[in-house]
Amino acid sequence: MSTIITKEAMLTGLLLAGFNASAQNTVLDQYIQQAFSNNKGLKDQHFQMEKALYALQEAKSLFGPNVTFLGSYTKTAGGRTIDFPVGDMLNPVYNSLNQLTSSHQFKELDNVSFLLNPNNFYDAKFRTSLPLINAEIYYNQQIKKEQLTRQQASLNVYKRELVHDIKTAYYQYYQTSQAVAIYNNALVLINENIRINESMVRNGVRNNTALYRAQTEKQKNDAEINKAVNARKNAKAYFNFLLNRSLDENVTLDSNLLVIPGVASVADISGREELLEYKSATNVYRLNDKLQRTYIIPKLSTFIDLGSQAMGARFDHTSRYYLFGINLEWNLFSSHKSKYRIKQAGMDLQSINTQAENTEDALRLQLYQAVNDYRTALLNFTTAQNQLSYAERYYRDQLKVYKEGQLLYIELVDAQNQLTQAQLQISVTQAAVQTAYANVERAQASYNIDK
Repeated sequence: MSTIITKEAMLTGLLLAGFNASAQNTVLDQYIQQAFSNNKGLKDQHFQMEKALYALQEAKSLFGPNVTFLGSYTKTAGGRTIDFPVGDMLNPVYNSLNQLTSSHQFKELDNVSFLLNPNNFYDAKFRTSLPLINAEIYYNQQIKKEQLTRQQASLNVYKRELVHDIKTAYYQYYQTSQAVAIYNNALVLINENIRINESMVRNGVRNNTALYRAQTEKQKNDAEINKAVNARKNAKAYFNFLLNRSLDENVTLDSNLLVIPGVASVADISGREELLEYKSATNVYRLNDKLQRTYIIPKLSTFIDLGSQAMGARFDHTSRYYLFGINLEWNLFSSHKSKYRIKQAGMDLQSINTQAENTEDALRLQLYQAVNDYRTALLNFTTAQNQLSYAERYYRDQLKVYKEGQLLYIELVDAQNQLTQAQLQISVTQAAVQTAYANVERAQASYNIDK
């Protein structure tokens, strides 16, 4: 029996010592880094980040020249024509010349008819165009920059949520592992009681009633062990799921699991990436408002065509050509469409500002509640410590009296159950303290996700 109490005392002492240690949860940090590398949801966030980066590069490329090859070939028959009466105009002159020269040197000409649609005609060219003045391109690039910043903030938000989920799952696995250990330790106590009752029955000190009750308690405890083992399996599976590992892979519990840094007394949410998300979103809507106002600014671009056009497959110096030009586009009137778009952009800007203010208030409330919950969890843990100390002493006293034959077994069972429940409460409150601190850490965005 002394060995059993010593094990419990050592376990409690190790857990209490963790609160005064200064080492970091290195094992848990390593698991978090594994999740950063393997978690599928985080990988998708990285894909979205790369997509936003490519969108920004695309926006930058709009400032550069654009080279396009254009080609066409037409084959026609019928349709409208242009009649050119060259015969009617020149044949009288030719006849007069033939009479004067007494010859047939000047032959008569037929009237000519040209198809308006070109027949057996090709036009192939390289067109190079370059924007000179285009406010839409400029603001589009600025919007893509802000969207990239927003996506980076969204990525960090996901990473912080992942850290919080991993820590919570890790502490849940710790708590279920402790429950299994506590019920196994209770089984040792029950087996010891069965041995004592069997000895008393053999010596005629007790009847079989106490022995039957002890065996009943063993069956109940076995059922609790089965439940605790199942809960531990499920907690392990969820933790491994977050790390994208095999669900039954072993999880190492850190000896410094209960190292808890102090919580700042001043609520500070300045590090929350959600605020940066809203800041970037606000900038996007502000830039969109400016974009809609650029309708009054003319667009100016230039182009040059280098190509060839001719009938058939002819390609020579007479078919080759170049064409250079400047394009100007100035929207002078569009039935007030631009005015209404500006008003819509203004409403979007006001809406996002309101959402940002509401989110900031909600985040302050979240941090306030998390700090209060953390302090309450610490008080509950202190209470559980005292309960465990009293339960251990009470059980030792009751067992001593029972061995002397001065106590009913039902009273010893009650003391044993109180001890088991106090041990379970310690593990629950320990995990609750860590979980509550993880909530504070999440509310403050204080965990270093870049290490």
